[in-house]
Amino acid sequence: MVLNRIRNQVGPIVDSIGKTLGGTGLSPNFWTYFGFVFALLAGILYAWIPAKPYLAATAILVSGIFDIVDGAVARVTNKISKSGAFTDSTLDRLAEVAIYAGIIYASYTNPILVLLALSFSLLVSYERAKGDSLGVSLSGIGIGERAERLIVLIVFSFIGIIWVGVLIVFVIAFITFLQRYYAIMRKLKNL
Repeated sequence: MVLNRIRNQVGPIVDSIGKTLGGTGLSPNFWTYFGFVFALLAGILYAWIPAKPYLAATAILVSGIFDIVDGAVARVTNKISKSGAFTDSTLDRLAEVAIYAGIIYASYTNPILVLLALSFSLLVSYERAKGDSLGVSLSGIGIGERAERLIVLIVFSFIGIIWVGVLIVFVIAFITFLQRYYAIMRKLKNL
């Protein structure tokens, strides 16, 4: 929700980067997979180097940049496709699983808390997909979309208190889940 306002302001910059990367001839899917590799790396870094969570945070940040850029490449090269959108969305979910699996493996906090943060993060994404299939747009609804949740995790990983980041992710994902649930129910009653 907060980042949607920022996205509108940085859109021209992202499109400029998209033009540059689009000029390489590499497909939008290449950049999607490239970003996904950094998300996998983040999970591995959390698991294997738990004393330096800022390394994993850096990998998440790089992954997030390419998650934005792949869409820009698709737009500027006129290669937007349903299969690309499906690949991007699927890899985003797998990226979250990899990141939280690394956090569980490193024992930064109670694994039940991590499971709850991951579960509600995935449910928020599920609600958006299901809402779209029912003709209900949920874009911008909720305090904790994926970008906000990842930023929380990045910040608290740089600070070195991952358990607080996971707790906040759980709370904002849970609230967003409720916000989207009620938004869908209200809109479906009006159809």
